[in-house]
Amino acid sequence: MPEFFIVADIIGIIAFSISGFLIAIKNDLDILGILIASALTALGGGIIRDAILSSAPFAFTSLYPAMTLLTTILIAYIFKLYKKPSLERKWMFVVSDTIGLVAFSITGAILAINAEYNFFGIVILSFITAVGGGVTRDIMINEVPTVLISDFYGSIAVMVALMLGVVELFDMLNEISIISIAIFSITLRIVAYKKEWHLPKLS
Repeated sequence: MPEFFIVADIIGIIAFSISGFLIAIKNDLDILGILIASALTALGGGIIRDAILSSAPFAFTSLYPAMTLLTTILIAYIFKLYKKPSLERKWMFVVSDTIGLVAFSITGAILAINAEYNFFGIVILSFITAVGGGVTRDIMINEVPTVLISDFYGSIAVMVALMLGVVELFDMLNEISIISIAIFSITLRIVAYKKEWHLPKLS
């Protein structure tokens, strides 16, 4: 499934590059700040993931991660995404961030499965891949990480990992099952955001 992994990785990089770009615009960062915020969001989780797997990070050994990142930022600038109305930019961020979250959850879980990790390992690697870059970005710009304050965000990564683990357990892990899980997870996250669903909180 190497080709499918690369496709999911590229989708994640594109989606998180856009969300990082929009966060940078929201915080009025300069051009270098935009590049750093986008790079951390799009590549940070994958770098941490590969470090855990004791392998050279894809971002440092393959050309496509950096090229995808820079191309996405250039297109975002050409189409003037930073000039979109606030509400439109907000929804663009939510959708792109959700797609990136699910795509990277999938790549992290697949690598964990290939490394023969147990369920706990699959969940942790999927979670770190999905949220690691965003957490690093938010810390740098002095914001509370989204995963700590947004319901149905980190939990989506956990759900994706668990579903992929169960599918693998029944020897049904293939492109169709992965795409089905991706569509379900993206839809759930967007519906949860729209309807303002929340996880239970301790009072």
